[in-house]
Amino acid sequence: MFARDRKQEMAHLILTTFDWLPEFPRGYVRDIRIRWALEEAGLPYSVEGVPFKERDADHFKHQPFGQVPWLTDGDVTIFESGAAVLHIAEKSDVLLPSDAKGRSEVIKWLFAALNSVEAASLPWFIFQFTGNGEESDGREAINDFLSSRLSHMEDVLESKDWLTDRFSAADIVMVDVFRVIDRFDGLSNYPVCRNYMKRAEDRPAFKKALADQIGHFKQADLREAVMDSN
Repeated sequence: MFARDRKQEMAHLILTTFDWLPEFPRGYVRDIRIRWALEEAGLPYSVEGVPFKERDADHFKHQPFGQVPWLTDGDVTIFESGAAVLHIAEKSDVLLPSDAKGRSEVIKWLFAALNSVEAASLPWFIFQFTGNGEESDGREAINDFLSSRLSHMEDVLESKDWLTDRFSAADIVMVDVFRVIDRFDGLSNYPVCRNYMKRAEDRPAFKKALADQIGHFKQADLREAVMDSN
């Protein structure tokens, strides 16, 4: 039922992200999830930029919230990084097993990363990002909610290297969620989660994805500098 024809000709894959960004989000823009998945799967792709400062109607046609990234595969366009990672995984047994049981394990953990962990981390991240240190019952509830999720993940990862029996698309998304939490020292009390994140960051495909994303925005800086000097 889940067999995939590896000989089927694939359309050229295009990753679209912003053409430029300020320094702070670089290395954490969610196009890194797609870059990483493409590198792990060994699929050829190119990268295109859309204006960060002026988001036109065509941008909103591809991404209805005016964000990035999106992935183009022939006449198919996928927005939301988790959906794009899953689309890539469908093309490669490296990231998603073809057997029903293995496939279901990866998919449920991919959605858990997005819905159970990332969703819990976002309110906490907003407080951290804005430097809001105000104590309140609501703030304490947000902290407790994230702590509960991370405590459960400590238990899940205690006795294994990856979320399933081998590295998969689910790990790409979960690790990237952890990276944002760790940026504000949110994993300092969760050594198992942090070691899991570091283990994934040591993978060559991640290192290349990270370097390519940062390089993409540095090239934009150079273009801006040239334009300013003319």
